[in-house]
Amino acid sequence: MLTSVAPVNTYWPKGVSTRVLMSNLLTKIAEERSDVAFQKLYSQYAPRVKTYMMKQGADPALAEELAQETLLTVWRKASQYSPDRGTAAAWIFTIARNLRIDKLRKDVRWQSLPDDQAEAIPSEAAGQDEMVLISQRRVRVQAALADLPPDQRAVVTLAYIEGLSHSEIAEKLMTPIGTIKSRMRLAYQKVRDALEDLQ
Repeated sequence: MLTSVAPVNTYWPKGVSTRVLMSNLLTKIAEERSDVAFQKLYSQYAPRVKTYMMKQGADPALAEELAQETLLTVWRKASQYSPDRGTAAAWIFTIARNLRIDKLRKDVRWQSLPDDQAEAIPSEAAGQDEMVLISQRRVRVQAALADLPPDQRAVVTLAYIEGLSHSEIAEKLMTPIGTIKSRMRLAYQKVRDALEDLQ
């Protein structure tokens, strides 16, 4: 697909956050159809999306295929991205997740259920109850994150919202990577303890 990608250090301006840089690359792709911007974005996200797909159970070949499909969708739909609605990472991984779900749906063949199994399918009311539970869990998770000390909350936000690696977080916060890992570990333990009854 892409034969060569410039090394990271040749296009990563000093002092520019990953979030701003990725947003700018998407803008260039949307407005200028810039191949260079797309190569930069591809080199940053294709490996991450592939890893995400493999963690979700895809074999390496399928993970590679879905990663390429995700980035091609990013190329086609870059004009739909808005920084006001979230980070580039969140937008790209939403596309990846949706493609994975679509793939799973296509791979599952329609089968008629025996009557006794059909009766066991949850009713619409049960589905609404599940949505209420999900909403309540979301509120609990947000509250647990809000209770974290600011330095731990910052690390969690950069890792899980912006999609940065530990080394990228350490560079961005100008903090030793060991400290970043320690903050992440402490934050994880506090959130896990706060949500223990949901597990």
